[in-house]
Amino acid sequence: MTVDNFEQIKSMLVFDSEDDFYHLQILKRKKENPDLGSNSYVVKTYYVSSVEYLESKRAEIINLCQFNNARACINLNRRSFEKMAFNTMKKIADQIMNRDFKSVRKAYESACGAHSNESDKKWLLDIDWADFMMDGDGLEEQRNRLVNDVTFRVQHFIRETGKDDTVWTVQTRNGVHLITRPFDPRLFAQEWPQIVIQKNNPTILYI
Repeated sequence: MTVDNFEQIKSMLVFDSEDDFYHLQILKRKKENPDLGSNSYVVKTYYVSSVEYLESKRAEIINLCQFNNARACINLNRRSFEKMAFNTMKKIADQIMNRDFKSVRKAYESACGAHSNESDKKWLLDIDWADFMMDGDGLEEQRNRLVNDVTFRVQHFIRETGKDDTVWTVQTRNGVHLITRPFDPRLFAQEWPQIVIQKNNPTILYI
């Protein structure tokens, strides 16, 4: 099954200055590649500084995903080139202080994964169909109803914060990601304990 979210993701990217970028990685996972030595392996990283740049790399990203049986994932919380440089410098200093010299070469990627510079933060709600008892006729209708119910409830929680209550639905291989603004997660967790709220995780660009 191929999942191609390029057009939707492009419409969600916002660049306010030349300092903004989005962190995109092509990941090869042990789940799809049992012979892989680690749980995941980064095939290549891109620092997306414009929609035009992403479009220019589209064919390359798709080819790398297909060749490596991998997926392209993008974090929808923007990063800052300037702040990433300072965060990397601090991380390297900490690694050297701890005599963790082997990890220094990974410092920039580690900083990119950890630190956003997003004034309009996005959360990711991971809905996996397998976590819900759905079967028989009307499976697609059941899934759509679940997504609509969750979206409606989340929009209610977001409106209480005064933020934009737009919710994006991004397809995954086994379900969907709902991309939302932050909200109070306590009531949501009681209603849908199966749905994991991820506050700084990437979503699917291509599988």
